[in-house]
Amino acid sequence: MAIEVTGLRKGVTFELDGNIYRVLEYHHHKPGRGKAIIRVKARDLRSGAIVEKTFLSGNEVQEAPMDYRTAQFLYTDGNTYHFMDIETYEQYAIPAEVMEDAAPYLLEGMEVKIAFYKGEALDVELPTTVDLEVVEAEVAVKGDTATGLTKKVKTQTGLEVEVPHFVEKGDIIRVDTRTGTYVTRVKK
Repeated sequence: MAIEVTGLRKGVTFELDGNIYRVLEYHHHKPGRGKAIIRVKARDLRSGAIVEKTFLSGNEVQEAPMDYRTAQFLYTDGNTYHFMDIETYEQYAIPAEVMEDAAPYLLEGMEVKIAFYKGEALDVELPTTVDLEVVEAEVAVKGDTATGLTKKVKTQTGLEVEVPHFVEKGDIIRVDTRTGTYVTRVKK
């Protein structure tokens, strides 16, 4: 089914020239005269490459409806991430290039949603937040208690997060997977 490019928004998947893309950013520009210009930044779900596409209003692209299945993250061998369908126990492999944004949030055994297009596993949808253990943290200086003071910490997955000064090594913190930002300290 064809969709007009003015219907493209963040998160929408579409097919163009045999490739499947997910929109990351969408900009609509209407000059004084003529047709509106639509610019999208999108990720190729097969190669992981990020591309910029420019369209004129009135252009159409093919919709790429995705099917989703719940799966458990098993492991990565560096080149591929392996998942198992929690209902059928079927295993899926997704290339590391496609997993670049999701990788810092994945923990063994974590449940995620796998996006499929015509039976091909293409993408992973993470939960909104994940709880990660802090493995490296700068030491807070006594008396440094000004409000809003932050520091960088490293989590068990290698993700670096800006956190309040009271967070220490060994703490479990909740991180928003959409923005990569600290939400709260879960437990000490």
